[in-house]
Amino acid sequence: MHLQLPSFLGYTPPVTQQQAGAGLADASPAPAEDAGAVLAGDAGPAAPEDAGAIPVEGAMAATAEDAGPPGRVPEIVGAWRALAARHATVSAALERELGERHGLGVNEFEVLERLAENGEHKFRVQELAEAVHLSQSALSRLIGRLEQHGLVERSLCDLDRRGIYVCLTEAGRRRHAEALPTQRAVLAAALTGA
Repeated sequence: MHLQLPSFLGYTPPVTQQQAGAGLADASPAPAEDAGAVLAGDAGPAAPEDAGAIPVEGAMAATAEDAGPPGRVPEIVGAWRALAARHATVSAALERELGERHGLGVNEFEVLERLAENGEHKFRVQELAEAVHLSQSALSRLIGRLEQHGLVERSLCDLDRRGIYVCLTEAGRRRHAEALPTQRAVLAAALTGA
């Protein structure tokens, strides 16, 4: 059995079935007669190798080996914690500087940035939600705050009256242009040590 994971930034981390969680490798429940074999560590006949697939045979038997000595953090967990800590540090610095200097949060700046980068200075709400990694409900609240300050406005799609666009206003362009050097300076300092 193999666990297929999407590649993120060109890296596919090694993951055992036990680390990924039961049932993720195979969405269909195992037949009752196979349950004993899987628990005993016999995964049955090997499946054909898939490109990018991660083998998880014998994951139950390898659990003790994967954990390492008591009190020692596995390398992959340490890498994840370092990434999460760096993200939190950069996000906090951006929140502070963008908030104090320009009255914007990180997500608000990101929405203005995506709209400014778009040639038409507008996005459909669902496309914008995907681009900035927010749920549509969270994005809707954020757009409401930006609308109150005159930085964006909503408009109906001419072709599909059900579609709603978020459009950057002239005030939004100015605020983004003013905040852009601050955001770039924080990123440069945090990510390159400049």
